[in-house]
Parts: sequence; structure tokens; C-alpha cells
Amino acid sequence: MTADRALTQDELKTLVGRAALDYVVPGDIVGVGTGSTVNKFIDALATVRDRIRGAVSSSEASTARLAALGIEVFEANRVDGLAVYIDGADEIDASGCMIKGGGAALTREKIVAALADRFVCIADESKRVPVLGRFPLPVEVIPMAAAHIARRFAALGGEATPRLAGGKPLVTDNGQHILDVRGLSITDPPGFESEVNQWPGVVTVGVFAHQKANVCLLGTAHGVRTLTF
Repeated sequence: MTADRALTQDELKTLVGRAALDYVVPGDIVGVGTGSTVNKFIDALATVRDRIRGAVSSSEASTARLAALGIEVFEANRVDGLAVYIDGADEIDASGCMIKGGGAALTREKIVAALADRFVCIADESKRVPVLGRFPLPVEVIPMAAAHIARRFAALGGEATPRLAGGKPLVTDNGQHILDVRGLSITDPPGFESEVNQWPGVVTVGVFAHQKANVCLLGTAHGVRTLTF
């Protein structure tokens, strides 16, 4: 709290973005995610850019922001691994499992997360949930499989709809489409992720259980709360 008002969501994002600098290893290449909270981290990272080698980015949008701030961006194939990956979440549960993909970058986010020894999630307290599924689950799909995959989610009690941009299906950085699935309650995130990833036509499901968070920096009215998993 400030003296006379609660912090706004934007201010909470700024807090956790700055707090994530504590997890950046000097001289290292940093894994950087995508989204409005990560943009706050990128802005903070620019203040210490002379102390790092650069970044591996999970989206074209983050790549452009990093480059504009003078941070060198490396292709993922050029690095053997990363000490840390810092990204936001649309939801995170008590085990550190997440739903991600609101920014349509879930596939690249999962790839960069897999390169990292440690996943640090930065989020405001509204993203903490007891069970994943309130936020529509993003699933990146090959377009010709979209209707079939939607029917499979319907059999599980979910309603899958194509994500649109300008009245047409949104096209990801990978040239694919996104289905957003509502009505799910994901009580076994690792099992659910494994199952859906096996469906033909699924590129990536936006459940991050096999690449879950190791740490969550949660922006609260009383400051940054650190959760470890």
C-alpha cells in the first residue's frame, strides 16, 4: 500500500519486473518471455544491460523491445542453456503450474523455458488460483486440425473457439492458429499437458506443468511476495 491508495495492477507489474533483476546472473544470457508484465522486466533489464551478454526471446514482440533498448538478442539455437528464464503467467497454482499463452507466444515460451535451469514467474496476485482453468486455455494448433481438436475438447467439457485478430484467425509467430478453451478445470496439470500434447495437430498446449515455475514473484498490495516450488 501507498500512504493513501492501493497500487494499481500496472504498478504491481513494475514492482515484480524490477524484483526479477535479482535473479539475473551477471555475464549471462537471460531468457525473456512475453507480455505486459515482461515488458516491465525488459525495461528494468535495460538499466543493467552492460552487465549481461544478452537475451534469448520468446517472441518477435519481445525481441523488438529488447533490441530497441540496446540488448543483444541471441537465437535459441545459438545457446546450450540458460541459467534463468523470466516470464509472466495468465494463471499460476500452488504447485507452480501455469496457464500461459494469452499473448499467443506459448510455443516459443515453452522452448525457452526448457533451455533454462530456473523459471522465474512474475505476476500480480490476481493470477494466483487454486485450480487452473478459469482463464481460457490457449492451444496453438495447425489450422487444418482446429475443428477436430475443438471436438476433442468438447468431449472433455470444454468449449474451444478460434482466437481472432481483425475478424480473421490470429496467426502466431510460428504461422499457426490459437484455440482458446473455456470451461475446463485442470486438476492434474502434468497429466493434462501430456495428454493434449499428443493430439495430432496440437503444436503446444498452454499448460506449463513440465516446465513449471521454480519461483514466483507475486505483486501484492504489501509488496512483492516470493513463492518457491
